[in-house]
Amino acid sequence: MPTSQIRVLCADDHPLILDGIARAIEREPDMVLVAEVTNGDEAVAAFEKHQPDVALIDLQMPRMNGVEAIQKIVERSPRARCLVLTTYRGDAQACKAFKAGAVGYLLKTTMRKDLIQTIRRVHAGQRHVPVEIVEEMTKHFAADDLSPREVEVLRSISGGRSNKIVADQLNICEDTVKGHMRNILAKLGANDRLDAVLIALKRGILDG
Repeated sequence: MPTSQIRVLCADDHPLILDGIARAIEREPDMVLVAEVTNGDEAVAAFEKHQPDVALIDLQMPRMNGVEAIQKIVERSPRARCLVLTTYRGDAQACKAFKAGAVGYLLKTTMRKDLIQTIRRVHAGQRHVPVEIVEEMTKHFAADDLSPREVEVLRSISGGRSNKIVADQLNICEDTVKGHMRNILAKLGANDRLDAVLIALKRGILDG
């Protein structure tokens, strides 16, 4: 047995994912799973308690999402090695995760093939970003980000609400909503409101 093992924490609200990761790690003599949790609050508390070498963090979890959990973990432990585990391929989600302090991004669709080697790379101080995520981030690198208010407007529009209802909901005038929508369409390169919502969902600007 090795004298020291890579200590791994896993945060994911899907039991099958947790079980699959646990089984994969059990087979590796140089790794040990120190904690399994199912929401962001538990992830932060478990990291503080166990101080793992690598934390696998799902982006979509109850009570606190993965980006917020990573941010809190890194604030308390600046040298934390957080690896995002997700189905999301959008550049906006990836950018949020890396800004929060993540050092790697692993798609669940490639987890069976890449999980163990990615954990080892991240533990060794390397970063891991899948090619498809790099391509998405590069594609939209020069694009203007939507402002927080524009995201609010688009999120409200995505529920099928009219400009008037959106204006009432956000306590702004209807002309302001129309102005925001013009900016949103231009920034996203969208043809219409539905196209804008679909693009925002694909890129991770809006949660599905």
